[in-house]
Amino acid sequence: MTSLFLCEKPSQARDIARVLGATRQADGCLRGDGVVVTWCFGHLLEMAPPEHYGEQFKRWTAEALPVVPGQWHMTVKKEARKQFKVISALLGKECAEVVIATDADREGETIAREILDLCGWRGRTRRLWLSALNEASIRKALGSMRPGESTEALYRAGLGRSRADWLVGMNLTRLYTVIGRHSGHDGVLSVGRVQTPTLRLVVDRDQEIETFRPQPYWRLVATLGVRNGRFQALWVPPEDVADAEGRCINEQAARRLAQRLAGLTGTIRSVDTQRLREAAPLPYDLGTLQQEADRLFGMGAQKVLDTAQSLYETHKAITYPRTDCPYLPLSMHGEASAVLDALVRSDSAFQGLVARTDAAQGSRVWDDARITAHHAIIPTAEPCNVSSMNQDEARIYDLVRRRYVAQFYPQHEYDKTIVVATVDGEAFRATGRRVIEPGWKALFHNPGGEPGDDEPQDQALPAMSRGEDVALEQVEVQTKHTKPPPGFTEGTLIAAMKHAAKHVRDPELRKVLRDSAGLGTEATRAGIIKTLLERGFLEKRKKQLTSTERGRALIAIVPEPVKDPATTALWEQALDDIAQGRMQLAPFLERQIQWLHAMVEQARAEVGQAGAGLPAAETHPCPDCNRPMRRRRGSSGYFWGCTGYPGCRGTLPDARGKPGKPRTSPGKARVPAGSPTGAGQACPGCGKGVQVQRSMNKGKNQGRAFIGCSRFPECKHFQWAREG
Repeated sequence: MTSLFLCEKPSQARDIARVLGATRQADGCLRGDGVVVTWCFGHLLEMAPPEHYGEQFKRWTAEALPVVPGQWHMTVKKEARKQFKVISALLGKECAEVVIATDADREGETIAREILDLCGWRGRTRRLWLSALNEASIRKALGSMRPGESTEALYRAGLGRSRADWLVGMNLTRLYTVIGRHSGHDGVLSVGRVQTPTLRLVVDRDQEIETFRPQPYWRLVATLGVRNGRFQALWVPPEDVADAEGRCINEQAARRLAQRLAGLTGTIRSVDTQRLREAAPLPYDLGTLQQEADRLFGMGAQKVLDTAQSLYETHKAITYPRTDCPYLPLSMHGEASAVLDALVRSDSAFQGLVARTDAAQGSRVWDDARITAHHAIIPTAEPCNVSSMNQDEARIYDLVRRRYVAQFYPQHEYDKTIVVATVDGEAFRATGRRVIEPGWKALFHNPGGEPGDDEPQDQALPAMSRGEDVALEQVEVQTKHTKPPPGFTEGTLIAAMKHAAKHVRDPELRKVLRDSAGLGTEATRAGIIKTLLERGFLEKRKKQLTSTERGRALIAIVPEPVKDPATTALWEQALDDIAQGRMQLAPFLERQIQWLHAMVEQARAEVGQAGAGLPAAETHPCPDCNRPMRRRRGSSGYFWGCTGYPGCRGTLPDARGKPGKPRTSPGKARVPAGSPTGAGQACPGCGKGVQVQRSMNKGKNQGRAFIGCSRFPECKHFQWAREG
């Protein structure tokens, strides 16, 4: 009789098998004495498509919706059939118990248990809960395996996530794609439970930037002299000439004051100095690591995740990266010396920084009450080969190790001084900072962001005292303008997704949402952004993400609950409750189904009343044949291609989301052979759709061009294209 270890991927299986002594290679597994280690390739199973539940769902029609399975079915992915067969056979009579050894999170639990359910496994189950893949961590986890029922709630939450995603994605994507065809929008309009509210965040921000109108304001900067030197101070305007932010909005008042005060003297009204101490930033969770890598290196969210995963799996250099927790359990404090020693053995150049640490020092990071499924990302207690890392891996590893080492440095101490001077009754304010103990900041070149426009860098103030005379040596009026909010980068969008509750306007709903409620999870947010880019809803220009016309069109038509971040944040909060055993799966899914029925009926009613769906698509005629063009993505980036392809191969370069100037003169182009008369015009069959040229993709006429209605399959108007 054997114990079967079910891992998430082959590399993970090899690491665990090495510790277990399972070194004999077999078909799809590794064998040892009384133990077999096998693996998946991520999800081997997928949810059955809508057509699996009835012939009426094979065609995309609004009338057939919503698709709600009475009994949910899973199917084996085509490319995974061989490995699934191996696992199924291993679960036979020889198997005494299954040890789930997939990634220790919701998705990892789901990957393993969906296979066990489909295979009908009813035997003993235990859970190997790993936070790192180095040998010491694996041995420690093997010595404290959990009973299977202790993590079963994670599987129920995983089922809730996948079924909710399926219900929203399959139904609303079909619904709004069909609606879109009525307005001439070609292609699939993908709607997702997390994807669409995330897109809405970017669309709202883009529109806020576009409609922003800068407002002028004025700063009066004075150079003041005292007995021991000089310093700069800002005028504090009175309320009658200031806005809500305390900025002067009356230019004449500022300029008159500058003239009046020139050459006058005044008095130091107050000098307040306070000794402040700043604790080290906590170690990273995945979201914070993605934000920091984006800010410092311009690394995309998915790139950061892939790099961190490589450091975890391949280099064994860091602990499990897909975590939402920046804290560490108190029990790990005793391992600090071993981790610090491993850092030096991994990179001798780091020895000087480690030498200044105090491994016995406690800090706010050690907090059992704040630990979730995983602790923060930190270096492992075994040396790694830093020289074998590529540039991205070395950068991410360096961020992780410095944040960890900072926990054993002194706090950053400084004196902050605020000086207020008065000249002819007008107040001027200056701030200064004097570092007493650099502390943990000695580890970082740029620990914070740049100061804002109205937050000048703290200066070194000369010694002065209350009541001392001050001379106004120079005064300058600076014209400034308010700035729009910054566009999203991948890092700042990750932050917005993580803290979706901040974007909820309804005060009652905000009370219901926990501060941690967000869009997606640490493990899925990077993939959501990647999907939005790949589907043409977002674009990335340098570091900035912007919404496309396609993305805006989708947000314009979907109802508020579908795109509202609060809706998805509430769902994610409910999934977390299921994972924690505070809620059952059945009532969660029942609410999803009721919500889905309401959304479908609302869309039908609105389309029926308005007689339209999406806003009319902006038409860009092809320079070769005058048919509408469509924005596409090729190997070299975006371009515009004719909807009459392959009969017409006209293209235009992309110019910030719109067709650019043709590379050749349109006057020299000819309508290609096979172009039907009337393409791009109203359909004569129904009078509502637009005639579009397509080609047969199967059968005896495969490749032959024809013209059909954009409202197909509702309208089946058809004619062959001219030949020759």
